[in-house]
This record gives sequence, C-alpha cells and structure tokens, in this order.
Amino acid sequence: MDLSDQEFDRLISAAMDDLPQKYIKGLNNVAIVYADDPDENQSKKAELKPGSLLLGLYEGIPLTKRGAGYTFVLPDKITLFKNPILAVASTPEQLFEQIKRTLWHEIAHYYGLDHDDINRLQV
Repeated sequence: MDLSDQEFDRLISAAMDDLPQKYIKGLNNVAIVYADDPDENQSKKAELKPGSLLLGLYEGIPLTKRGAGYTFVLPDKITLFKNPILAVASTPEQLFEQIKRTLWHEIAHYYGLDHDDINRLQV
C-alpha cells in the first residue's frame, strides 16, 4: 500500500475520533506525531531487536508518575511509525484498525498502563 503523509495524518485523526473520548480528552501536554520509521535513538529506547517492527512509541512521564513538581516540562510524545504500520496491514480497513490499535496502545502508556492492562482493555 502506498500512502501519502497527509492521508496517514488524516487516518490518525479519524482513529482519535473513533477512540473513547474520555481518554482523548484526558491527554494533557502530549504531542501526537508520526514518522516514517523509528530513528536510532527510538529503536534503542524500545529495545528493538533486529527484524522487529516498532509501530508506535510513547516517550514521556506517565500520569501515574507525575508529582506536584511536574511543571515546565516539554510535552510527552506519541509517535506512530508509518512504514512499519503499512508493513502489517494489507487492506485499508486493516490499516485503519492498526493505526487505532497502535494509538490506543501508546495512549494507554501515557495513563500508566502496562502491556497486560493494555491487552485486557483493548478498545
């Protein structure tokens, strides 16, 4: 599948609209961005093994770890990676669902959920 950056951005926005809005409205000081692929630093942070795909990454301080001193900090960042997501989707419907699933997964990390919680609460 070939997809322009503008179309990928539109699908991310549509996925945000499709997720439960109580989670979206609760996002505070979070930038949601996309990139073609993870850079070397992001791959290291995610402990990405050779041959593995990284679909998304949350970088920041989860809500559960923020204290009273959480002020004047840069926004947390959720990055969705276009090429890896395209690699696991074969239809437009699968692509949208994968974007939504990846976005939910990274938003859940913002809320302090671990992978077991995320899988249990998958939307």
